[in-house]
Amino acid sequence: MPPGGYTGRILRVNLWDYSIRYESLPEDVLKKWIGGRGLGVYLMLKEVDPKIDPLSPANKAMVMTGPLTGVVGVPASGRWCSVTKSPLTYTIHDAHSGGKFGPELKFAGFDAIILEGEADSPVYLWVYDGKAELRDATHLWGKDTHQTTDAIKEELAEEIGSDEATNVKVACIGPAGENLVRFACIINDKSRAAGRGGHGAVWGSKRFKAIAVRGHKRPSIANENRFREAVIEAMEKIKKSAVTSEALPKLGTSVLVNIINAHGIYPTRNFQTGVFPTADKTSGEVIAEKIMDWDMQREEICWGCPIGCARYTRITEPPFTGEGGGPEYETVWALGAQTGTDNLAAISKAHYLCNELGLDGISMGHVIGTFMELVEKGRIPTEKLRGLKAFWGNGEALVELSWRTAYRSGIGDDLAEGSVRLAEKYGMPELAMAVRGQELPAYDPRGVQGHGLAYATSNRGGCHLRAYLIAPEILGIPRLVDRFDTKGKGLLVKEFQDVFAVVDSLIVCKFDTFALWDEDFASFLSAVTGWSYTAESLREIGERIWNAERCFNILSFGDGKQYDTLPRRLLEEPMPEGPAKGYTVRLDEMLKEYYEVRGWIDGRPTCETLKKLDLTWIAERLAEEKLLPG
Repeated sequence: MPPGGYTGRILRVNLWDYSIRYESLPEDVLKKWIGGRGLGVYLMLKEVDPKIDPLSPANKAMVMTGPLTGVVGVPASGRWCSVTKSPLTYTIHDAHSGGKFGPELKFAGFDAIILEGEADSPVYLWVYDGKAELRDATHLWGKDTHQTTDAIKEELAEEIGSDEATNVKVACIGPAGENLVRFACIINDKSRAAGRGGHGAVWGSKRFKAIAVRGHKRPSIANENRFREAVIEAMEKIKKSAVTSEALPKLGTSVLVNIINAHGIYPTRNFQTGVFPTADKTSGEVIAEKIMDWDMQREEICWGCPIGCARYTRITEPPFTGEGGGPEYETVWALGAQTGTDNLAAISKAHYLCNELGLDGISMGHVIGTFMELVEKGRIPTEKLRGLKAFWGNGEALVELSWRTAYRSGIGDDLAEGSVRLAEKYGMPELAMAVRGQELPAYDPRGVQGHGLAYATSNRGGCHLRAYLIAPEILGIPRLVDRFDTKGKGLLVKEFQDVFAVVDSLIVCKFDTFALWDEDFASFLSAVTGWSYTAESLREIGERIWNAERCFNILSFGDGKQYDTLPRRLLEEPMPEGPAKGYTVRLDEMLKEYYEVRGWIDGRPTCETLKKLDLTWIAERLAEEKLLPG
């Protein structure tokens, strides 16, 4: 019998010969790496050469759950993640998604799916109560994610009945993934995205269109009494938190729009400033008042979530009519302030298109902002702009450029490569606001020093969810720290990075961390699995995962201090206005402390650090290739 929380089975799908194998994993591996993101990096290091081209058949795509996925009572445990080598960043990369797909995969009898090779023609995978088979998807190729989801459910209804097919959950790619857009995503439940890093392009390179899942087996719990106590304690904390009990349920993630803008760190017009004068027009308050469909919103909430931040919205007035899940804070910003746009209808329409076409909304809006600044500075040839009105604040451009990017049409072919390659092609690489090739999200780090360090050291590239220092630096969770001070930020960032690595491996939603922390997750994991965990032992696992990811990147492209940096604008150009006026990111002041607490030299783990974390086997690989520091 597998330990509680696990099914004890993974699917290995060989797309070269269409074979499927059912495998198990040793308990000692699960104890050290948990699941999700942690198990993903372990398997990638064991099975994939870090130097491979991410879009080659040699790359693997892993669909992961964690031991808390689908466990009734664990707050916000309706998640899954994709793990692969990113075609956008060339780093190890995990992309997470909510909705209902993750629990359904667990109910269908599997902890993970490993996709390897490349199919001769498009296929999709059907997983049903412990069995799986590959099916032809030629007729689905070219369809958007909504059309694909509906078509698969209609096909399956003929086999399992319409009532049963209604409960089938589908994760799929759209035209962006098929066309190998470097920031194409995987969409499940029509509006939930494993968004960042181009995982959809990896599926597209394998001619793999979708996974459909349905199951009836619920995960077991090893210690019911201890689990019940953990649930009661966690729910009390979630109810006491103003963020998880009031702000997010009422206004969704866009509750942050006015807050972040008021602090002068709401990136505007490609991070030229941190103040967007008309930000309130796209705030969570306005979304709730003007475009929310409250009846559909209840259906949009992720499986097992007591917070309910999901939004379902509807635009009824032309020319931007549409409806769907979102927009969320990050896409409201990326398609809004980043492009100088305050037209909520246009932002929402572009967001819907990103879901339908399979585009990462953060990168899409960010790339459009980069493009608009290149236009502003006269770097885009006139012939590339025919039929385009690519200027700050033009809502029509958001919709047009999203379509063009997904289909690599005209200038969209350049945008599909991401902001770094776009800015380099047109002679201004300094305009790419990215780290390790991944576009930065919706917080200007010049006014949040610790968050800037978190950006710079993120193993998967520019990301706010490797260590969300906005919590302590802006929201005062768990305590308020001086956002302009650099002292102690190295240790604080490490703590968040290690705990978040665990959260991503369990897998639960990061919003839990506004109310819960390592001791709460240790209680849940111990009760569910029957193994013994403490807050300290979980942090050590998180540290192991973080170091393993950094080692993958070192083996991939020589990651190290030269990549632990930020765009020149953020390091050298003081914020021009607002509460953060005059500040830059003082990165060097924080990196020294960060490397010391990590046990690294110049951005690379030492042999001693790796051995301490039971990563001797990785240290030996680095030593063979002369990649250890010192």
